[in-house]
Amino acid sequence: MELPNVDLNLLRTLDLLLQEASVTRASQRLQVSQPAVSLALAKLRRHFGDDLLRRAGNHYELTPLAVQLKERTSLAMLGARRVFEAAPAFDPTAERREFTLLCSDYAAAVLSEALQDLSFTRAPGVVLRFERHTTADIDHAAERIRTVDGILLPHGFLSNLPYTELYTDDWVCLVATANTRVGDSLAMELLSELPWVFTYHAPTAFTSAGRQLQLLGVEPRVQVVVDSFLALPFAIAGTDRVGLVQRRLARKLTAAGDVRALECPFDAVAIAEALWWHPMYERDPAHIWLRALLTDAGSRLMTPGPATRSA
Repeated sequence: MELPNVDLNLLRTLDLLLQEASVTRASQRLQVSQPAVSLALAKLRRHFGDDLLRRAGNHYELTPLAVQLKERTSLAMLGARRVFEAAPAFDPTAERREFTLLCSDYAAAVLSEALQDLSFTRAPGVVLRFERHTTADIDHAAERIRTVDGILLPHGFLSNLPYTELYTDDWVCLVATANTRVGDSLAMELLSELPWVFTYHAPTAFTSAGRQLQLLGVEPRVQVVVDSFLALPFAIAGTDRVGLVQRRLARKLTAAGDVRALECPFDAVAIAEALWWHPMYERDPAHIWLRALLTDAGSRLMTPGPATRSA
């Protein structure tokens, strides 16, 4: 079907109908009358040859086709918003804009501190949204990165995308303060004997230092797997377990005193955290500003100062 034959004004209505599964709630969010939304729904049903919303008792449910359309429609709305947000220049002191970045909780925690005054003083109307990335986001980064402003990841996971390096970090081992099997240092043989907590543990989801251990011939006895670096101390405190965590985050995780950080007994390769984005944003003034903001924040992390004392 030719696109000009489709009423694109229906896209917003379709998006809210699929989100709410309710004509009443969709009309409230659209701030139009229920009959107007019912008329739009009738047009959409004719277009798709499907009910889209099907009554089940006292509520509506999405049809199988509507379930398929829900995510596509949301992405289409996002794409449309990005089209109309485009401008020849970007004034951060006056603009109201939300940027979405996919990242781990580690990157969000470390960068948020460095950004605590940068974003407010430079752009009071700008919102930075940090969303946790998933394994699927990384496996399908070429598609996923179209829908966000960037992904924060170390080198080694993505390629063939533009990027800028933000900061470097290295690894330490986390053990319980009460762990009597570990003294003031860790020996390599203990890494084979102690049970482990791994952050991510899948073929395409892993920590570089954990993968390096295996390459060195150490097969960690993994007892717990978490998908959050911030969850590590809770899985380690009061046990004999050991985990790997970035040094900048370790300083925060050990503050409560339940766990302590020790130097790795092997030469763990440092990570270089980078911002990756889709090529279509390369010359976008707003995105250029975002990249400069994050680069500045990364520089702050690399320079001793208020933003890094507890990082």
